[in-house]
Amino acid sequence: MKLQEFQAKAQLAGYGIAVPKGQVALTSEDALATARGLGSSHLAVKAQIQAGGRGLAGGVRLVAGAEEAAQAAGALLGSRLATAQTGPQGRQVRQVLVEEAIQSSRNLYLSLSIDAVTGEVVVLAGAEGSDNIEDRLLRGEARLESLPLGAGRELDRKQALELAMRIGLGAELAHRFADLLERLRRAFTELDATLIEINPLAVTARDEFVALDAKIILDDNALFRHPDLAALADEDGDEIEIVAQRRNLNYVRMDGNVGLVVNGAGLGLATLDMVRAANGRPANFMDIRTTATSLDVAFGFTLLLNNPAVRSILVNVHGGGMQPCDIIADGLGVAMRRTGRSCPTVVRLDGNNAEYARFRFDNFGCKVIDCPDMWTAATRAVAAANA
Repeated sequence: MKLQEFQAKAQLAGYGIAVPKGQVALTSEDALATARGLGSSHLAVKAQIQAGGRGLAGGVRLVAGAEEAAQAAGALLGSRLATAQTGPQGRQVRQVLVEEAIQSSRNLYLSLSIDAVTGEVVVLAGAEGSDNIEDRLLRGEARLESLPLGAGRELDRKQALELAMRIGLGAELAHRFADLLERLRRAFTELDATLIEINPLAVTARDEFVALDAKIILDDNALFRHPDLAALADEDGDEIEIVAQRRNLNYVRMDGNVGLVVNGAGLGLATLDMVRAANGRPANFMDIRTTATSLDVAFGFTLLLNNPAVRSILVNVHGGGMQPCDIIADGLGVAMRRTGRSCPTVVRLDGNNAEYARFRFDNFGCKVIDCPDMWTAATRAVAAANA
């Protein structure tokens, strides 16, 4: 679960990490009142959407005084902000953060995340933070230093000081950096986070660290331990994808013509790769959770059948103990009856109730192309979409 910037900063402040004074606003009048309350002539008005690159897209505006803050908020609220991460459709701005604009002597990069290979908590730190840090890293214009923390249960202060030196901090700042890193480590583990990123991390003229921007992603599987954080969930994004989440489907729209229905995230990614390897273009990613019912699955199939770009459907399912194959078959049958549309449907079934699922396909009158393995299914689905 992703937190909005203002929510992430509130969490960091709770761990003693300095953030600019500010408040979220839903209207230009709210922004005016907040700006006046801050009493600063240098302010930042920041669109609150869950996407990076807001500054480059005009979603962060530096203003002088409360009146300009209100004007900037009025221009942003209700608009659609398109960044490199949102795509051309953008995201609607429903709220803005009005905060003090901090003057920094230098900007750093700092994050904690889970290393996908080792499973360890790892610190990444850079001597230069910026909106386009990813692009600069790809071009070789920036460098990040790393520090593995193992399970994240303790911080070796000597290693933290060495990391500070590697990003060009002097002795006094290095000790403050180590203190900051320990606070971030505690926040990361206690919040059950998978990512905490501060970019940029400002160093002020008084040698203080201030988190100018903050991103926190929480582990969904641990939210039962944090009901207060679960209540912060913000449904900011593609409306269809949000509804699909409520129906126990992890669904992401793409721009291809082969609709995918898979149970299991890893199997879903492998299926995407196989369709691409067969020179096909996936229309979506869809991972059916083990808690999905046949009606949830029918909703997922309906999304594909109602998409005119979908020319074929590839069903790649391995039935497990919690979700047998026949649930998938019933979902397809219900969706076809609801929509009145059918298109070439290629299936690869294995595991619990695979044979019974084939019987259910017949009962519903679903004419499917049954394949013995994933590669055969992928190539048949791509060929059908391009026919």
